[in-house]
Amino acid sequence: MPTRPEDRARQNIDRMLEETGWVVQDHNHFNLSAGRGVAIRELSVKTGAADYALFVDEMPVGTVEAKKEGETLIGVEEQSMKYRIGLAEDFPDARYPLPFSYETTGIETRFTSYLDPEPRSRLVFNFHRPATLAAWLELVPPDASDEQNMTLRARMRRFPPLLRTGLRDCQFEAITNLEQS
Repeated sequence: MPTRPEDRARQNIDRMLEETGWVVQDHNHFNLSAGRGVAIRELSVKTGAADYALFVDEMPVGTVEAKKEGETLIGVEEQSMKYRIGLAEDFPDARYPLPFSYETTGIETRFTSYLDPEPRSRLVFNFHRPATLAAWLELVPPDASDEQNMTLRARMRRFPPLLRTGLRDCQFEAITNLEQS
């Protein structure tokens, strides 16, 4: 009997998560201390069932929205947002809303970090390791207010204005065009 596209996608997603250090478990029987990073399939939250809920050091940090292969991932971020909010509400010590989301078909994967000043979805080759997400969370604590605790993208926005001294017009124009993209 042929495998359904949804099942193939889930198998690929499980494999990808495990390859990057996540312990994948079912919602009806899970242990958050089974590893540094735990991914729970179909975890029910107030806003629905997240395809995968991601926990690092026993705290929720994000979600994975799974789609079948060939389905477009652009626009799925709104669906991910409702699970990020619902999961954060169910765990009172969690950041609200959760800082990370993935949308994937098991072939193509998009990632959004809501720690960035202007969060946007981007293609990634695979899921990040739990230790990587933990390090990003340490760099940007929930009460981040000083420059040292900001993401790279946020710190780059605080660069001083470019001085024209010593630059030809075409050099200045090339640099300022890069800043706008």
